[in-house]
Amino acid sequence: MSDGIGLRRVTGQGLVPWLEAVAALRTQVFRDWPYLYDGDAAYEREYLQAYVRSADSVVVLAFDGDQVIGASTGLPLADDSPEFQKPFLEAGRAVDEVFYFGESVLLPAWRGRGLGHRFFDEREAHASALGRFRLTAFCAVDRPADDPRRPPGHRGNEDFWAKRGYQRQPGLTVHLAWRELGESTPSEKPLTFWTRPLAA
Repeated sequence: MSDGIGLRRVTGQGLVPWLEAVAALRTQVFRDWPYLYDGDAAYEREYLQAYVRSADSVVVLAFDGDQVIGASTGLPLADDSPEFQKPFLEAGRAVDEVFYFGESVLLPAWRGRGLGHRFFDEREAHASALGRFRLTAFCAVDRPADDPRRPPGHRGNEDFWAKRGYQRQPGLTVHLAWRELGESTPSEKPLTFWTRPLAA
């Protein structure tokens, strides 16, 4: 890429050298709206082990020089935890045909340079090359429109996702627990899936 930013795609065990950097990124970025996640890098390292164990996972790393400034994850839904599979199974959808996009995190100073599209391009290309998936999917946390914690003037990613062909799937929802800023214990939050047929 231009302006000194480069991308590197790693799979499976190839993530190991970058675990610390990606865990730290996730902890930092998810503290902001809409996740408000009061997490820690140790938990994130454990969460990322699913991507290390999956031979078909992908993590797209964004670098500015030697610094990891962004990361975007994906893996076969069948290789993820049962809680992510459950909504698809309950809806009668074949888990084996879904490639799940985990999360994309990017430090604020590097946003607005097209990396969001590149993250999707790279993950979709990886899923397509595996040759056995019909659908790509990700989930996003549901927050009330009048939530007082929403930053003034905040613009969500919904239009961006829709322009890439993703459609929100009401009812296809996973409930995950994490501790928000200001909470003493974790609480469950709903996250609704967005899906798109995977082009051949």
